Amino acid sequence: MLCAIDIGNINIVIGLYHGRELVRHWSLSTERGRTVDEFGIILHNLFSLAGIDPAELDSVAVASVVPSLTPVIIGTCEAYFKVKPLVVGPGIKTGIVIRYENPKDVGADRIVDAIAAHELYGGPVIVVDFSGTATTIDVISADGEYLGGAIAPGVAVSTEALFERAAKLPRVELSRPKSVIGKNNIATLQAGIIFGFAGLVDALVRRALAELGTRARVVATGSFAELIASESETIEEVNPFLTLEGLRIIHERNR
Repeated sequence: MLCAIDIGNINIVIGLYHGRELVRHWSLSTERGRTVDEFGIILHNLFSLAGIDPAELDSVAVASVVPSLTPVIIGTCEAYFKVKPLVVGPGIKTGIVIRYENPKDVGADRIVDAIAAHELYGGPVIVVDFSGTATTIDVISADGEYLGGAIAPGVAVSTEALFERAAKLPRVELSRPKSVIGKNNIATLQAGIIFGFAGLVDALVRRALAELGTRARVVATGSFAELIASESETIEEVNPFLTLEGLRIIHERNR
């Protein structure tokens, strides 16, 4: 059994695979102060509640954008599951050529998403990742080359900054507003956030397509993907587990 772990700045997403089937998945808040023992207890409890014997775990694949937590997760896997995890980074066989000025600057999550998107949907393909911290656009060629992309502020970061700086604006639940012309503060905030981010993504995707000079499949993933994609004119597919699938594929290529 493979455990795929995606360590993001806001959430840690964990998936368990039997072969190519995702059988369980969980999302934890990213708390940088957690220890090896705390993660070990959390994972053991999750497995037990799901009726899964931790002894069945024989492989772990990790993608991390939080450097301080990477060694903690590695230590957890080694101490509690007796498994040395495969961590996406230099020296790992990915099967993708990175056409970036400095390939080491590309986040592990973006590489993993690119691999999964090309494997599952072919190319050229554009991945839109609504992780919360950042909204990223990544472009992959027909031959599976990572060409680059764009990074914009994420939904969670942007809204949190707005609520903190504007004392009279209330925190709102993010859901689709009835109209872009809001009649109260809640409706106007929802309209600006939901329709605004949909427009931002559509503008970036259209520019990317123009530069590519050809049509490309557009796939969205991340915490806010389903919410924003429903208002987007360019997103064609939503795959909430794209990063986990990429970790599974990388694990298979490095077996």
